[in-house]
Amino acid sequence: MRHGTNMSLDPFSDILKFTNAETVVSGGFSAGGAWALRFPAPDKIKFFALIKGGCWLMIDGDDAPVRVEAGDVFLLSAQRTFILASDLSVEPVMATTLFSGAGRKFATLGDGADCIQIGGHVRLDPVTGNLLSDVLPSLIHVKASAPQAAVLKWLLDQMVQEGVADLPGSGLALSQIAQLMFVQLLRAHLSGPTPLAAGWLRALGDPRLALALHLMHADPGRAWHLEELASAVAMSRTTFASRFKAVAGVPPLTYLLNWRMRLAQRALREGGQPVAMLALSLGYTSESAFSNAFKRAIGVAPKRFRDAARFAMSGRRGATAPVLQSSLEELYS
Repeated sequence: MRHGTNMSLDPFSDILKFTNAETVVSGGFSAGGAWALRFPAPDKIKFFALIKGGCWLMIDGDDAPVRVEAGDVFLLSAQRTFILASDLSVEPVMATTLFSGAGRKFATLGDGADCIQIGGHVRLDPVTGNLLSDVLPSLIHVKASAPQAAVLKWLLDQMVQEGVADLPGSGLALSQIAQLMFVQLLRAHLSGPTPLAAGWLRALGDPRLALALHLMHADPGRAWHLEELASAVAMSRTTFASRFKAVAGVPPLTYLLNWRMRLAQRALREGGQPVAMLALSLGYTSESAFSNAFKRAIGVAPKRFRDAARFAMSGRRGATAPVLQSSLEELYS
């Protein structure tokens, strides 16, 4: 799908689409008795949902384990090894061993089904994905008892039903449900009590600053002035500039410049629009003005960036992983 430089969606949707965030259900396990499972450091954002029972989550480097109960959903973005266990004193089995074998996505650990878990990962664009991954904490844990958990519980129930029914299109349905679960996890994190790190996600949690982001994302090519944005959110110029920088991590017009450059990168990678037309769509009065701004921000001229990006893309063509098509029936029978 091709995207223009002007975007009409909200900034949250803009950035999820921009990073090509795609959630995939990759498998799960059932466990009983005393058990422990060690996972290698992930190279993707991981998510887990506990369908039944309870267990401990221990992330390498953290001071204390986290208790996870049925209905809880959690997201791991830290590239660190971690353990899921009924008893952390048990010698853990390596997950790579448990799930070894062609096409093996679901496994049994121990002597029963005291605990049932499903999981997956979030694929991000290798170039633009850091726009999302850099603002996530190492762990987002939404408990079943949390106010934001109602929608997650419904999605989890739908995921289970899709797995049990094994209807036509269940693989695609599972992926779509998992995508909605990922969005809801981010929303829960955004509205939760834990302070967020400075960045665009934290700015979206501030109603006034979120309006400023909406305005800039809706029309990135407009010659926005600081006074105009401040007036739109009913703040003084000084207060708006200070608050935006403290919350978003950069001044408002720097945020706008950075977003324009990201839009330019995508357009150059994916489209054939002439550089002069791209420059005008992003608010630059000439191709040379845009080229100079792009080179200062990215380090190379737009045309060189396009050539290099197309060369790199040609080497990756055809390497996209297939969509997972598997049933969850064995876990819920």
